Amino acid sequence: MTEPIPSVSLPWMHIARPRRQPVRGIAVVLHGGRERSTMRTAPWQAAVIRLLPFDWALRRAGRRRGLAVVRIRFRVRGWNAGSPVGGAPAPVADLLAALDLLAARYPGAPIALVGHSMGGRAAMRGAGHPAVRAVVGLAPWIAFAEPYRQLADRDVLILHGTADRWTDPVASESYGDAAAQIGARVSYVAVEGGTHSMLQHPRFWHRVTADYVTAILPGLTPAPQSATGATANLVRDAVRGNLRTSISPA
Repeated sequence: MTEPIPSVSLPWMHIARPRRQPVRGIAVVLHGGRERSTMRTAPWQAAVIRLLPFDWALRRAGRRRGLAVVRIRFRVRGWNAGSPVGGAPAPVADLLAALDLLAARYPGAPIALVGHSMGGRAAMRGAGHPAVRAVVGLAPWIAFAEPYRQLADRDVLILHGTADRWTDPVASESYGDAAAQIGARVSYVAVEGGTHSMLQHPRFWHRVTADYVTAILPGLTPAPQSATGATANLVRDAVRGNLRTSISPA
């Protein structure tokens, strides 16, 4: 069941609810953007379209387990630090407003944030919201002196391609290490040869993300059987936390 949420005070949101059962957990999918832009975000932009397969993978993995999947489209394309949008960068303000709505609508349902590039940076910033349990950063944009203390007691998975030329995998790994020092349960996976678009071995990115989210959120209906194989083993290790590894997807 799907439910579009139009609002002048919220970003565009689309909620895909689980089949024939209550919402037991929520995955929020966040697209990338630019450092500065006040242009309205459109559904046909590449940064938005790039996250659609992650939305679909999460739906398939969680629709019979009580997982609702929420796709957010930020109101403007830019991060726009220093702009007076709720006292926070534009996508962070959008995300926090959406999280307040979701927490009120589905009280007690733990939330996982899944963000790419700028969306990954917004996800890390929004992790301090009390409803958030976990964060998946896909090639996240990590700036100098990026705050990380809001990640304390959160589960964090960072996937970053070693051939990324848009965002820095070294900065991502260092950021994860800093968060781990203050109590975050962080796993970092370097995807050998992966670029910022995540178009090399896309199914690997989609599966790891969906399997990690459905494994890490408490309260979901158990999976019917345990998966096997290298990717399944990687996810299980990531769920335990404090994993540092490099992988060349087959």
